Amino acid sequence: MEYNLYINGASVPTATHMDIFNPATGELLGKCPVAGREELDAAVAAAAQAFKSWSKVSNEDRKAACHAIGKLLEDNAEELAKLLTQEQGKPLNGVGSRFELGGCQAWTHFTADLELPVEVIQDNEEGRVELHRKPIGVVGSITPWNWPLMIAIWHVIPALRTGNTVVIKPSPYTPLSTLRMIELISGILPKGVLNVISGRDDLGQMMSEHEDIHKIIFTGSCATGEKIMASAAPTLKRLTLELGGNDAGIVLPDVDAKAIAEGLFWGSFINGGQTCAALKRLYVHADVYDDVCAALTEFARNIPMGNGLDENMIMGPVQNEMQYNKVRDLVEDAVAGGARVLLGANPEEGTGYFYPLTILADVSDGTRIVDEEQFGPALPIIKYTDVNDAIARANASDNGLGGSIWSNDIEQAKALASRLECGSAWINKHGMIQPNVPFGGVKGSGIGVEFGVDGLKEYTTIQAVFT
Repeated sequence: MEYNLYINGASVPTATHMDIFNPATGELLGKCPVAGREELDAAVAAAAQAFKSWSKVSNEDRKAACHAIGKLLEDNAEELAKLLTQEQGKPLNGVGSRFELGGCQAWTHFTADLELPVEVIQDNEEGRVELHRKPIGVVGSITPWNWPLMIAIWHVIPALRTGNTVVIKPSPYTPLSTLRMIELISGILPKGVLNVISGRDDLGQMMSEHEDIHKIIFTGSCATGEKIMASAAPTLKRLTLELGGNDAGIVLPDVDAKAIAEGLFWGSFINGGQTCAALKRLYVHADVYDDVCAALTEFARNIPMGNGLDENMIMGPVQNEMQYNKVRDLVEDAVAGGARVLLGANPEEGTGYFYPLTILADVSDGTRIVDEEQFGPALPIIKYTDVNDAIARANASDNGLGGSIWSNDIEQAKALASRLECGSAWINKHGMIQPNVPFGGVKGSGIGVEFGVDGLKEYTTIQAVFT
């Protein structure tokens, strides 16, 4: 099936397409349209024209439009979930495609109800000062391949809610589900308010350089985020960048290993580990090291992996060959350096990018799989004896997205969590995000935040009105 772009309320074919394959079967799923500068210019022009009227639509009408999008996502959830599974690889069940579509609906409805009222800064005999928030203009959204639909919603809905118009570009690895979702959503909005283009990586650079795009929101790798920041600089665009993480978890010696095994597993292996805020390296105190290794391995051993269209599967393949090879190389490097394999690490030959759930013990800092973000189903476990040393090692990273402390002593855990250099810190859990809580990183993990009122503000400019 050939897919089209969706620009200015119309389906737009392209002269060139690229093949999109199912990562579980290797079968051709569909043909993605490849847009160039001409199509980008058309989408931006449509969004700029639509902004003139959409920015003046009442607050209540924009709220209602966002709620209507949420209802549309509910009505079309199964179609989108099945397409997402075939394209991305994640299973329908578990923390998979149906879960992702549920998240899309929840974030949409919650964001629809957020408000940015006029703030009164001063009101006295010297005068009144009000702070008004105004939409920025055309927002360019560039999304990744790991949670393609939910992250698209994270970008698009707050932009629409605040009166902006949008041009969105999905990852070239997972464009089809986004093309379909945006086509559905665009049908209930005025033409030009929401446009979707797809293509290769150079299209993202064109967007970040485009003088008529006023803000870029990007979720993806640190390296790509740096390139976007550089190419956006000449036009002084607003930026929200949610970049990579190498999140550390620290397990204290007072835990019950069996009680925390399930939480550690899902913190590490949600979406097959292909999540920015997944737990990527686990520091465990020597007193409970063997118990934690055993309990986590036993839990992981019973998780079925296979084609996500099989209702019995809980894990799917790595999404693409490049990422599969990276995970394999990092694991092989660790094993060659003396890591002990507790589970996995020996992928079978066959169809699909299935890398087994892998747990490695006796790994140390300085090993690539500890120092680099693996972004896949492999977890290194590092033994420590001094919690201050563990905190220092957790912080010895250029990234700072998330981190976690695991302990029965909540107050001690909170005190230690406050010392982690990261945007989100969890106690006895990892990676749990909420639409009412700002989410973003420090250090190399990004600029700005998403979600909640703070995230909504990032789609606005401020104007102080003095009377």
